[in-house]
Amino acid sequence: MTLKHLAKPWAAFSYGFLDASAKREIRRRTLKAIAIPGYQVPYASREVPIARGWGTGGLQSTLTLVKPQSVVKVIDQGADDSVNASSIRKFIQRVSSAGTTEDTLAATIIQSRHRIPEEKLRPDQILILQVPNPEPLRSVNPDISVAREMHGDADYGPIWLKLYEQIVRSGRIMQGASYPSLVNGRHVMSPSPIPRWDVRKLHMAAHLTLLSAGREKRIYAVPPHTRVEPLVFDDIAYRVEEHGHLRCDRSGVSGFFMNELPQDDGTSRHELSDSHFGVKHIRKEEGAAVTIGDTWYRDGRMAP
Repeated sequence: MTLKHLAKPWAAFSYGFLDASAKREIRRRTLKAIAIPGYQVPYASREVPIARGWGTGGLQSTLTLVKPQSVVKVIDQGADDSVNASSIRKFIQRVSSAGTTEDTLAATIIQSRHRIPEEKLRPDQILILQVPNPEPLRSVNPDISVAREMHGDADYGPIWLKLYEQIVRSGRIMQGASYPSLVNGRHVMSPSPIPRWDVRKLHMAAHLTLLSAGREKRIYAVPPHTRVEPLVFDDIAYRVEEHGHLRCDRSGVSGFFMNELPQDDGTSRHELSDSHFGVKHIRKEEGAAVTIGDTWYRDGRMAP
């Protein structure tokens, strides 16, 4: 017995790595998710060459939609040059021959982990968010069968109670990332672990947002021009992270979401979380011909 006899004969894989059957199924599930905004549609998550929990859901959605004419941007918590983002971007390019970019304005497909770019997305762009935990009711009811019934009945009282308890105990809502949000007036969703700063970027946005959880085998969507409303009480306003006054040490830009960089002397520096957005400002200051698009926020406040 030799290795040659044990190994399967070499054969070229399908375009975009996934086989035709997998693509058909994911596309059908995606269409259903778009038709019912915020509703979690189950699908048969396939194996891809990265570990579960590192973006398998987002990668499958991207591989289903990508074509040779596509231009793909991959973000990992705002950065284009992290190991995870670079590896996924190179893999997508290798199996699809699609173009890649770090510029938000040049991309047609943007796959992201935990952030939405600061520059506004156009109707011809698709945002794919990686989701580790798609169920907003899990923290109040871990039984998935009961949670599905609660979604069917629009019974979101336990989530409201959880938010109320945070106000009673801490004086304000402490929920940070994955802030529960009502989509199209019907389904409450978990908008991926994006910060509260990014949640309002989904409201009435011009672009399509797909949220895909590979480990949990769920896809849901926010179609263009759809209402996305964070759950808040009428007398307590929704608050985002207070980053408007912070200034990026690298680019000098202020009024946007920042990463905090603790220093040895106990102080902190800050830099733009959207790394290429900062790079574009640096290049513009150096005199390069750079186009910077309209942003969701201006001076730390949501633009009208």
